[in-house]
Amino acid sequence: MRETVTLTGMVLLSAPSGDFDRRLVLLTRERGKITAFSHGARKPGNPLMAASRPFCFGNFNLYEGRNAYNLQSAQITNYFDGLSTDMEAACYGSYFLETAAYFAQENLDGTELLKLLYQSLRALLRPALPNRLVRRVFELKSMVINGEYTQDPPVPVSDSCHYAWEYVICSPSESLYQFVLKEEVLKEFESVVEKSRRYFVRHEFRSLEILETLTA
Repeated sequence: MRETVTLTGMVLLSAPSGDFDRRLVLLTRERGKITAFSHGARKPGNPLMAASRPFCFGNFNLYEGRNAYNLQSAQITNYFDGLSTDMEAACYGSYFLETAAYFAQENLDGTELLKLLYQSLRALLRPALPNRLVRRVFELKSMVINGEYTQDPPVPVSDSCHYAWEYVICSPSESLYQFVLKEEVLKEFESVVEKSRRYFVRHEFRSLEILETLTA
């Protein structure tokens, strides 16, 4: 009998595979980014169908094949269903998933990136927080976790903007989304995070192109 392993994580990507299966990319706390096949997940009524969608967070019971894992069962604790009723938030969320997939590494601890992703998706569902702010906090903190950032903003900024930058760098993910910024400070914060993102993250995200078209 094959030995199973239980990993805590989130589905970053779900794509059709063959006639009835799905190929999943998961960000896991214990083993970073992994690929898993969800056999039969496209068949109506299959118990794996609900757990094989992007944004699903919980415990995944898998057994390891030669080149990938195979999903046996899952206990999902958060589907982030609220994103399905808000197109803009869903687009931001999809961008966060794609970013996490870009930064995550295989067989390396994914705890910090997973916590950031989870808290950022929760923040998108809070009406009091502007999605623009959530995006820039997520981008800056993901660069910090990846070790590619500057201690201070790349150009001189106001004290309020500098404090926001410092707060994001130093705070744990659970405490990140505890502030809002006035519009002029938010624009300033957006500008310096974008400048850093373009310098450190040399990658074009398809979901970001869609998001920027939607919010233009």
